[in-house]
Amino acid sequence: MRLDRRTALTGLALLPLAARAAPARADTPAEGRLVDYRQMASAHVQPRDVTVWLPPGYDASEARYPVLYMHDGQNLFDGSRAGYGKEWGVDEHAARLSASGQIRAPIVVGIHNTPLRLREYVPADLIRALPDDMRADIQAVYGGEPLSDAYLRFMVEELKPFIDRTWRTRPRRDDTVVMGSSMGGLISLYALMKHPGVFGAAGCVSTHWPIRIDRITDEAALAPWRERLVSAWTRVVRDGLPDPRNHRLYFDRGDETLDAFYAVFQSRIDQTIRAAGWGPDRFRSLVFPGAEHNEASWNQRLDVPLTFLLPPA
Repeated sequence: MRLDRRTALTGLALLPLAARAAPARADTPAEGRLVDYRQMASAHVQPRDVTVWLPPGYDASEARYPVLYMHDGQNLFDGSRAGYGKEWGVDEHAARLSASGQIRAPIVVGIHNTPLRLREYVPADLIRALPDDMRADIQAVYGGEPLSDAYLRFMVEELKPFIDRTWRTRPRRDDTVVMGSSMGGLISLYALMKHPGVFGAAGCVSTHWPIRIDRITDEAALAPWRERLVSAWTRVVRDGLPDPRNHRLYFDRGDETLDAFYAVFQSRIDQTIRAAGWGPDRFRSLVFPGAEHNEASWNQRLDVPLTFLLPPA
């Protein structure tokens, strides 16, 4: 779906506890309606664009809706603005699935990334858990200490209250979902771990467990690096998981391109989560043979996480 024209307001500010912003109208997509907020300011992180998708029927009813928060928001709705020219097609998938009663129709909040994406999406608890040499190595590549705790404060303390005041949402935990791919998968898991009272479910698609892209191409360096990183990951996940009785957690991966390197990581994480008491009604981890690490692949299988994370009431 491509939007031929978009209007926007600049300098819109989000302030803690008292957000001030006005919606910018955008052309109506094939399904639902998009509203852009340009360069939302924050007390915690750099300004960024936010795009809100309102599902079909929103304007003609008084109904309230669950909210799906998604990272890398520029890649969700409009291929002309997507980083690699391909979109997830979230609006089309969500509209079709809700029309057929397979999911609860959500409001989708797409949070665009910034040049600090790596530092904002890498879980700070993981970096703290790494051996000193690995921590220094990662921070040198990423350009500094992780900013993920601050990014989550932006989401929880500023963005979510603004969305709940502005649109007819169902603001409680069971109707608040977070989802992303690659590094966005990491920050989605971290959001569920750090703010279990806010987020009731997390979707982690093609989760980029290795965190160092250059390391995965050097087999001699890969094995010891991977084992140390997997050990740190399992400790962080084990210690941070919320109560499975109140949450849902979804993972998936392909087996081509970058996703081909994820199997060892994901299998150990899966074991850790199942050992913590997460049954199949609350936890799912899937493999899609032939799927690559890109928006086209995530678009093709998006129905699967949506139906698990937003089941009908």
